[in-house]
Amino acid sequence: MHKQKSIIGGLILIAAGAFILLAQTVPGFADFLDMGRQWPLIIVAIGSLFFVGAFLGTAELAIPGSIITGLGLLFYYQNLSGNWASWAYAWALIPGFVGIGMLITGTLDKTQREMRADGRRLILISTILFLVFGAFFNFPAGLGRFWPVLLIIGGLYLLFRNRRTRDGLK
Repeated sequence: MHKQKSIIGGLILIAAGAFILLAQTVPGFADFLDMGRQWPLIIVAIGSLFFVGAFLGTAELAIPGSIITGLGLLFYYQNLSGNWASWAYAWALIPGFVGIGMLITGTLDKTQREMRADGRRLILISTILFLVFGAFFNFPAGLGRFWPVLLIIGGLYLLFRNRRTRDGLK
């Protein structure tokens, strides 16, 4: 297993280095990609390489793969839209990226099934945080003054979930 991780890590570094070397040395390569706008795709590609490693047998690589890919996609959106102020609430997606990686890890590695439930919980928490902070900072537009409604919905969910568990319905 250690040898396989070393091979996958080596392939990731070689691919990243080759891509960057091409961008620096081949005259039209960087212009073709318009690196000023497309640079987050390099981060997405590196994250995708971690996913390849996860699907080739080292399931735990799905967690850093999902974090790196998720951040790359977030940077790509922000770079294209110029909406860098979205970091005020977009940071709340990071636990969700971890949750996605845990969900994939638990699916790929049968010995780590409990990670699936933990991953789903993190995705739920991340989504709620994103919506609450997003509504507070006016995303989506128009929800700004109604963000307390999200808190009320979350509280009702917790109350009914606890009641269901207490009554033995689980």
